[in-house]
Amino acid sequence: MKSIKSLIIIFTIIGNSLMAQDVTITSEKISDHVYVLYGRGGNIGLAVTDNGVYMIDDQFAELTPKILEKIKTITDEPVKYLINSHWHGDHTGGNENMAKQGAVIVAHNNVFKRMSVRQDRGGGRVQEAAPDMALPQITFSDNMMMHLDRNTEIMIMHVHDAHTDTDALIYFPSENAIHMGDVFFNDGRYPYIDLSSGGSINGVIEGLDHALFIVNDDTKIIPGHGKVTDKSTLKKYREMLVTIRERVQQAKDDGKTLEETQAMSLTAEYDDNHSSDPNSLIDYIYNSLK
Repeated sequence: MKSIKSLIIIFTIIGNSLMAQDVTITSEKISDHVYVLYGRGGNIGLAVTDNGVYMIDDQFAELTPKILEKIKTITDEPVKYLINSHWHGDHTGGNENMAKQGAVIVAHNNVFKRMSVRQDRGGGRVQEAAPDMALPQITFSDNMMMHLDRNTEIMIMHVHDAHTDTDALIYFPSENAIHMGDVFFNDGRYPYIDLSSGGSINGVIEGLDHALFIVNDDTKIIPGHGKVTDKSTLKKYREMLVTIRERVQQAKDDGKTLEETQAMSLTAEYDDNHSSDPNSLIDYIYNSLK
């Protein structure tokens, strides 16, 4: 048994190393002080000031050297704070590395709770408790304000039971930019709602409503995955989810089982523009509705 576990560890290390070699970190400047880094995993947001760098999410641990190298092409300032948009590993995998570089990790209370203990997400997906250095040092329960300097601030707003129960929207008022985390996917896939982590379709839609109330037509909207976009795209995404939710709710109210609901082609007009399995989305919605 020990030899099998050792082989699994070795193969995992080799696989992660090969993954890192295959990834190129690219950047996009979206305002005077805000950048987005793309690689593998969740999109990274950067707010660059003379007082240091404020970073949102950090992808996977193996990519930290490449991420830091890319940041150095933008600024010589160190990463002062790291904000986690939620707890999933493709957004928090580099936490320990960044903490060792001196970054203070900030996140919702539930990020600390979930990362500090072993999580069984079902389907054989188990995430072990994170080491102490990977955990947030500063947490909040609802909303939080961070002042980058006397003229620049970040508003961090908890979104209840959306993609998970750990989500936050990170808004830069002076830059007119917002990082949505995985409350918003813009990469051609249907959204993933992590029911095992307290996610729900109603929470996702409420989170989108919250963002739509804040943003305007010129706001740069950073999704958890995919390219930076605008209010019009976010609004269409929200309308799609509301339409599908209403159809699933009606089917469930009519006594349809999950399998029967999945067979009703409730996402038909959206399927050509989404590469992921619509049955998974129906599953998430069906099982998060009463």
